[in-house]
Amino acid sequence: MDERDLLAERFEEHRPRLRAVAYRMLGSPAEAEDAVQEAWLRLGRSGAGGIQNLGGWLTTVVARVCLDALRSRRSRREEPMGEPRVGVRVPDPIVGRAEGADPEHEALLNDSVGPALLAVLDTLTPAERLAFVLHDVFGVPFGEIAPIVGRSPDAARQLASRARRRVRGGAANPDADPARQREVVDAFLAASREGDFEALLAVLDPDVVLRIDGGAVRAGLSKGVRGARAVAEQTFTFSRLSPFVRPVLVNGAAGVVVAPRGRPFAVMDFTVRRGRIAEIDVLADPERLSRLDLVEVLDD
Repeated sequence: MDERDLLAERFEEHRPRLRAVAYRMLGSPAEAEDAVQEAWLRLGRSGAGGIQNLGGWLTTVVARVCLDALRSRRSRREEPMGEPRVGVRVPDPIVGRAEGADPEHEALLNDSVGPALLAVLDTLTPAERLAFVLHDVFGVPFGEIAPIVGRSPDAARQLASRARRRVRGGAANPDADPARQREVVDAFLAASREGDFEALLAVLDPDVVLRIDGGAVRAGLSKGVRGARAVAEQTFTFSRLSPFVRPVLVNGAAGVVVAPRGRPFAVMDFTVRRGRIAEIDVLADPERLSRLDLVEVLDD
């Protein structure tokens, strides 16, 4: 085995952790994989000579790449002063078959986190998100986080503390039973399909939140809606698509893909709490849908 093959073998040992870090930072499987690949390219250019802790070095590289990506994403979302921000952004999901994923998808799902937590992470500043993910999830010391965010260790600790308060306040634990999740989601879909407004209200949490991300192409769809009645009314506007709904797992939880004539129109994930739907995230951005691995779930 030559030196580069040995380096590649050592890198592959760290890939699962690097991918998990990147996905929690970016909320996108495709962008996470790009960040991990960038770490491999940088390692290939520099070599492992002189690197005492390869795992730590690679984690730092991935963290810096993700931080730059988050800052770039944030700057692209900024609107001119005085103009309201239009639309919402939901994280890119990991989608698998409803009856269970193949081993590769199982590995991806092990890297994933629930949509509710990803939505909260998206509200953090890039530096807060990095400090929280690296320290609270992966146990990286603040002394190693500090130079990545350009702060002192104490300041990095404060970043993580602020993020932790936001996460605790905004991401209540969802119901864990997948079968129960599916029952609730199926009841929601049946009520929508049959136009049963009262049945929809019965399955929705009074403070349910609906987030629809249509991207630039479907910008007219992009919106956020709160409250059971408002969400139920919005749901009826999509009832014509109900024949094209396919059950899937979205980040390991009950969800659906909407695919008229086998072409993905939207991925919907549901957060179920106390037997009712508390959050619905709809990704309908054609560009981002095209980057998701949906071949398996759409394959009849």
